[in-house]
Amino acid sequence: MGTLNDTIAKAAENTRIDPPPRYAYIAPTYGQAKDVAWGYLKHYTAAIPGIHGSDGELWIEMPHNKARIRLYGADAYDRLRGLYFDGMDIDEPAQMDPRAWPEVLRPTLSDFKGWATFIGTPSGRNWFYSLGRTESGALDPDWLHMALKASVTGILDDEELDSAKRMLTAEQYAQEYECSFEAAIVGAYYGREISQAQEDKRIGRVPHERASDVFASWDLGIGDSMAIWIGQIIGREWHWINYYENSGFALDHYVDWIKALPYKVHQHYLPHDGEARELQTGKSRKQFLEERQFNVQIVPRHEPMDGIDAARVRFNRMWFDEDKCARGIECLRMYRSEFDDKNQTLRPRPLHDWASHGADAFRCGVMGAEDERKQPPAPKRKLDWVV
Repeated sequence: MGTLNDTIAKAAENTRIDPPPRYAYIAPTYGQAKDVAWGYLKHYTAAIPGIHGSDGELWIEMPHNKARIRLYGADAYDRLRGLYFDGMDIDEPAQMDPRAWPEVLRPTLSDFKGWATFIGTPSGRNWFYSLGRTESGALDPDWLHMALKASVTGILDDEELDSAKRMLTAEQYAQEYECSFEAAIVGAYYGREISQAQEDKRIGRVPHERASDVFASWDLGIGDSMAIWIGQIIGREWHWINYYENSGFALDHYVDWIKALPYKVHQHYLPHDGEARELQTGKSRKQFLEERQFNVQIVPRHEPMDGIDAARVRFNRMWFDEDKCARGIECLRMYRSEFDDKNQTLRPRPLHDWASHGADAFRCGVMGAEDERKQPPAPKRKLDWVV
C-alpha cells in the first residue's frame, strides 16, 4: 500500500489550516474500499500521537492540522460532487464508471490544485488505458506512468510466478501480472466482437439513413441509469447511430431527448417490466410513452444469455457511430459475467454494474427488432371490384 502511505505523509505535511486538508481513497465499491484499505490506513497511522477516526464512516484525522483521509466507493461517486480534496488515490479505475473521473472526481481537485494517483489492473483498452494519453494515443509527458510487471519488479519469486502461470489462462496472467492492456477482459461477453469491429473499421461515422425506419431500445432504470440505443436495420446490416444514458430524471426527460433528435423514431422496444404499473400513477411506462405518441412494443422476457448469444451472432453485421455511441460502446466492451473469486470460475450470469444498463438496452433492441423481422407479413386485403 505504497500509495496510501504516500497519502498519509502528504496529509501529515500539509500546512494549510483553513479549510482543513482532505484526502480520499476511492475503490470501485464502498465495501471494497473498507476491505482493502481501512485496515492498512489504521495500521500505518496508529503510531501518530492524537490520531483519531471513525470506524463507521471510514476516516482518520490528523491531530495537528485536522487533515482527514476518508474512504469512498465509486459506485456512489455522485456523493462526492461539490467536495474539495487535496489529493486522492483511485484504486482499480478500470472497474469504475468512466464518467466518475471527468464529471465528479477531477473537479473536486481544482480548489487546491490537488493530485490524483491511479493504481490498478488493466482491463482492456478502456478509459483507464486512455488516462494520460494524447489524442494520438501517445503518453502525455505531464503524467507519470509506471507499469510494474511481476517479471521485472522481483517482488514475487519465480516459483510463485510459475504457479500462477499454471493456474491462469495466458490472458489472465498477462493482465493480472504483466500489466497488459491488450489481454482480453476476463468474462467479457462482447470483448472480441468489439475488437473485431474496430479492426474491420465498423466503428466510425455512421449517419442516419433517411430511407429507413429508426428504432429505439430502452433499459428502464428505477433509481438507476436509464439507457437508450438508437438504431436502423439497413438490409442485413445493423446501424447503431446514437446512444443516451442518464440517471435521476423522470421519464419525460428521455421523451424530450428522443423528440429533439433530427429524425423520427418509428418504433420503441421496452423490456418486459415496461408493462408494470407504478403505484403512484397507476400507469405503466408503456402507457406513459404511448400517451406521448410513441409506438411501443414490449420485448418478451428472455434469459440474458439468449439475448447475448443473439447479439453475438449478428455482431459481424453491426456498425457503430464512434462519437455518438462512445458511452454505449464502452458499456458493451466492459459487460461481463460475474467472477467467483473463491472458486476462480465465471458465474453463468452477467455482472450488474455501470456497464449493464447500456448492454441490457442493446440486448433489448436486438431481441425486439429481430422478433419483429420474423413476424409474417400482414395478409393483403382482397378488393372487390365493382364494374
